[in-house]
Amino acid sequence: MNDNLFPMRVITTFFLFFTISVFSQQYTISGYVEDAATGEKLIAANVYDSKTLKGTVTNNYGFFSLTLPKSEIELICSYVGYKDEKLNFDLTENKVLNFALHPDNALDEVVVVSKKNAPIEKRSQMSQIQVNVQDIERIPSLLGEVDLIKALQLLPGVQGGTEGLNGMYVRGGSPDQNLIILDGVPVYNVSHLFGFLSVFNTDAIKNVTLTKGGFPARYGGRLSSVLEINMKEGNDKEYHGEGSIGILSSRLTFEGPIIKNKSSFLISGRRNYIDLLARPLIKSAAKDSGENIDFSAYFYDLNMKLNYKLNDKNTLFLSTYLGSDRFGSTIESKGYNGNDYYKSKGGIDWGNVISAFRWNKVINSKLFANTTITYSRFNFNFEAGEEDYYNGTLNSFDARYQSGIYDWGFKTDFDYAPNPNHAVKFGIGDTYHTYNPGAITIKGIDQSEIEEFFKKQKSMFSHELAAYVEDDITLGALKANVGLHFSGFKVENSFYTSLQPRIGMRYLLSDKLSFKASYASMTQYINLLTNESIGLPTDLWVPSTGRIKPQKSWQVAIGGASTLKKGIEASVEVYYKEMNDVISYKEGATFLNQLESWENKITQGFGQTYGSEFLLEKKHGKTTGWLGYTLSWNNRQFDDINFGKIYPYKFDRRHDFEIVASHKLSEKVILNGTWVYGTGNAITLSEAIYDIDIYNENSGNYNYANSVDLYGEKNSYRMPAYHRLDVGIEFIKKKKWGERAWSLSIYNAYNHRNPFFIYLGENYDYNPNTGESTSTKAYKQVSIIPILPSFSYRFKF
Repeated sequence: MNDNLFPMRVITTFFLFFTISVFSQQYTISGYVEDAATGEKLIAANVYDSKTLKGTVTNNYGFFSLTLPKSEIELICSYVGYKDEKLNFDLTENKVLNFALHPDNALDEVVVVSKKNAPIEKRSQMSQIQVNVQDIERIPSLLGEVDLIKALQLLPGVQGGTEGLNGMYVRGGSPDQNLIILDGVPVYNVSHLFGFLSVFNTDAIKNVTLTKGGFPARYGGRLSSVLEINMKEGNDKEYHGEGSIGILSSRLTFEGPIIKNKSSFLISGRRNYIDLLARPLIKSAAKDSGENIDFSAYFYDLNMKLNYKLNDKNTLFLSTYLGSDRFGSTIESKGYNGNDYYKSKGGIDWGNVISAFRWNKVINSKLFANTTITYSRFNFNFEAGEEDYYNGTLNSFDARYQSGIYDWGFKTDFDYAPNPNHAVKFGIGDTYHTYNPGAITIKGIDQSEIEEFFKKQKSMFSHELAAYVEDDITLGALKANVGLHFSGFKVENSFYTSLQPRIGMRYLLSDKLSFKASYASMTQYINLLTNESIGLPTDLWVPSTGRIKPQKSWQVAIGGASTLKKGIEASVEVYYKEMNDVISYKEGATFLNQLESWENKITQGFGQTYGSEFLLEKKHGKTTGWLGYTLSWNNRQFDDINFGKIYPYKFDRRHDFEIVASHKLSEKVILNGTWVYGTGNAITLSEAIYDIDIYNENSGNYNYANSVDLYGEKNSYRMPAYHRLDVGIEFIKKKKWGERAWSLSIYNAYNHRNPFFIYLGENYDYNPNTGESTSTKAYKQVSIIPILPSFSYRFKF
């Protein structure tokens, strides 16, 4: 034996055994965090050891895993709005601990600056906002209807489309570039009443997260944002309900245990009653004129959820959403002889059906799995027709249009927590899409002869594959989320693939200040053919094909975040995004021409958006709310539009400013208010009008035939600026059976005439001296929503 090597061997052996010993003396604490009163799992709750300052947060299903060295532990579990739970023990083995947190009613009376949730400067994720459902419900709303999408429009980087509507344009993207998922299932149409309301009933929602950039690798399939909405699971302790009655609609939610502490249900419904109120009046008025009118105009939502706990490691969930809009009428008039009649009918209806079956599995103390089977369907139908029966002869005409998209999906997601410095997520999935771009059926009957015209755009099918891995890494003051997303798309004879790197990081400059940066590339394979005005249900979902390339984007952002005095969070971000192969209808093309393939109607081009966002938010205390500001530029370029020149996108807005505030005067009275300002939308206007005359050979004169508008560059004009003040007050009273509240609100409180659209009209002048009238062309603004007071009654039991 070489004596010189002996000390080295001893040291090596010592460190080897020391490493093994240290490794072997690490143990894992795992379990769930839930609301003690309802059994609802709490997402992003903090679980940390105050001695080592190591910690973690619960995942989307309330599960946590924390690996620590063998030692004396002081484990603290905390969540905003709940009292902390603290446990002291010696960690000598793997432990399963489930926390049941109790609501802290004192939180509204004091300012809380503690580790209830990770402060904004400590999070590696940037460009992400978690929205409290209670904050959404307090925002003064149009006609008293609480609306999730309209609340999100009040955040920096998110713009609404047209006055009163719920379009969502995130960092220069279009509505189809938003991935909106309800309990993990994509929702393809989020509008009721042609966009005046969204399909999301806040009574059934547990939490809402909007990601605008720096996307983690687990997300894919859209370019601009991810809106993740999770439904409540249902109270597994006792039965409860809540609801509201408003001017436009009412809603009711009921939840409770099927088997206490083991299984629960939730059912929530909403319906408007315009038709129920208007139908008797319309029928009565029509009866006086000898007509019979059947009128329908309503929408409804129904959310349902079941869960069943098989054992401590396995839980099953089933969630479903059904929603529909129906607008139509049938008018019938009788002839004098009592046999003849004339009947006309027309209507449109559209709706979503989504469902998810989910299995949560705790594989071991460090590994958690969630397996989901999903179904999503969106349908649109239009019908118009008439019947004329006269002297024994029937003449009729009937036209129908149908379109839609259907999905079946399967995915498995894993959460792996090897130690407090790593939180690994990985998974795979496949979605099978069926597209029905449109079918028109026209039938006519004339004297027993049947003629039928049927034109259907070819249905298409595709598989969208996805796989990802990401790791949330902590290295001292540096924390980073690094990941890779792979996607594949099989359609007809084409197969597209994409590898998308993602990284988001923060570096702590001090205990209260951090620098953040992110990069994300995204690929989108399915597209929405839409106009640039109102998003109507006639808009068509279609796939990328051999001719239509997938949309792609990359986005980079840098910024800073800090927690100021009194727990006020401040953040500023600067971003730049490029989008390739974005789609648009060619000029003059619409969905109506079914004789032409939809692929011939569209063009692809380039999009560019950049800007900065500022957010100041106060989450606790008697006065809460936020102040947001966005400075942005948003451009498009298509070879077939605007002579190939770059132009401002319709919703390019230089400035957007929002103030949202809520002040608790007492336990019984809460004041709420919002004020918004936005640069006017970009529009295209005619710059000159030319009259065309045709020479008449018989008279030898020129006769007027038509007028032609000469347009300038696309979107080279601006509508007037948009601004609006909404105010509200809520009166709350505790009752023996629960709680009731009256909400009074005023939308557009100072009655500003915000533009809905602009048209070319005429101004007329009369000269009393000559008796002559003259007219001049002039652009005129149409405003549709004046000052609107409303009220609603809310109750809980």
